[in-house]
Amino acid sequence: MIHVCFGLNDKNGTYSKFTGTTMASIFENTTSNVTIHILHDDTLTLDNREKFSYLAGQYNQRVKFYNVDELCADKIETIKRLFPLTVHSRLTIASMYRLFIPQLFSEDIKKIIYLDSDIIVNLDLNEMWRIELGDKPFAGVTEMTIGSSKQRLDFYLFLCREGFIKHEDYLNSGVLMMNLNVLRAEEEKIWASFDFAREHQQLNFSDQDVLNYCFATRALKLPLKFNHFVIYARIEREPVALKKIYHFASGGLGIDMRDPFNRLWMSHFMKTPWFNLETVGRLYAGFQQIHVGLKNSMIQISAAMSGKTRAFFTTPENVNALKNIFRIRDDEEIIRAENQSSLKKLIDAMNASRGKKIFFIMAQGFPLSLLSKAGFVFGKDFFNGYDFLSEAQGMPLNSYPLLHAM
Repeated sequence: MIHVCFGLNDKNGTYSKFTGTTMASIFENTTSNVTIHILHDDTLTLDNREKFSYLAGQYNQRVKFYNVDELCADKIETIKRLFPLTVHSRLTIASMYRLFIPQLFSEDIKKIIYLDSDIIVNLDLNEMWRIELGDKPFAGVTEMTIGSSKQRLDFYLFLCREGFIKHEDYLNSGVLMMNLNVLRAEEEKIWASFDFAREHQQLNFSDQDVLNYCFATRALKLPLKFNHFVIYARIEREPVALKKIYHFASGGLGIDMRDPFNRLWMSHFMKTPWFNLETVGRLYAGFQQIHVGLKNSMIQISAAMSGKTRAFFTTPENVNALKNIFRIRDDEEIIRAENQSSLKKLIDAMNASRGKKIFFIMAQGFPLSLLSKAGFVFGKDFFNGYDFLSEAQGMPLNSYPLLHAM
């Protein structure tokens, strides 16, 4: 029997379908019996719970539910006390559920595979389950193996940047095989590490950082095939037929069915009870909302442009491209985003032409909030120029909100 665990917080009732899709991919590709363990809170609806049970039953597999709000109330209160921000962010608390696993399950369950819900298991999970853990607390794939450079790890990960953990030892916690026999004896160490986390608020990935801080040097490193980020698989033009566990983290999932990885996810989603007529209706409603939003934006732009001329703020390398895309005339101002002084130049120009010009900001990562703080009004004094670019001009449709609404 293979044991697989998910942590689930579903405050809008629309996230359960992702967990269900990952479950379907396991059932479709795994030859052994599987028990799915879902750690959830009070946000799991009766309808979604029944859909999980129905899905497992369709494949003659089992699913069990654990309400952590009831079973781990004291631990959740401790987390809230140590990290006050989690009171307003239940998703942060939900990411901690995997830390409860060793104490929640009976001792006859000696190991378990933990998976995030943005995953497609495109292999027989027996390949991972058969790996011997020995005295290792868990096994996973390192962030460097997944594709992150040292520079990227230093930017995002405090533990690597400050030298607490070597880059090559830091594991991604989205796919873990956990040795429950070892971890049960380490509960005190895990909870003691929360003091470290509380003292270092620079930590970005609370549960992942806790596990790495405690066990990174003792963990078993797995091959990339057991946690391959789709964003890197796309860059490498990898054929989707490869037998791997694909991780759609960092916005890797969309609804463009020309993309083979999106098709892979959708092919499993369609096998779940979450794919029905209501789903299609919600997808249509989402597109309709986008359409109405675009019409309203056109009206807003028309009103904002009345009696004004355009001006642009962009990086030097993009000037020629923007001239072609926006048909920029010679008499329209272009301010180049070259260095720190460029912001002052932009604000001075906006002040000098207030009410006469509207500025299109076209510099990636530029904090538009700085212009609002300087007294300028979005939609009246400036726009985010990228909002007007199409996929053909290098700005892909952000379809992730549509996926959530389905």
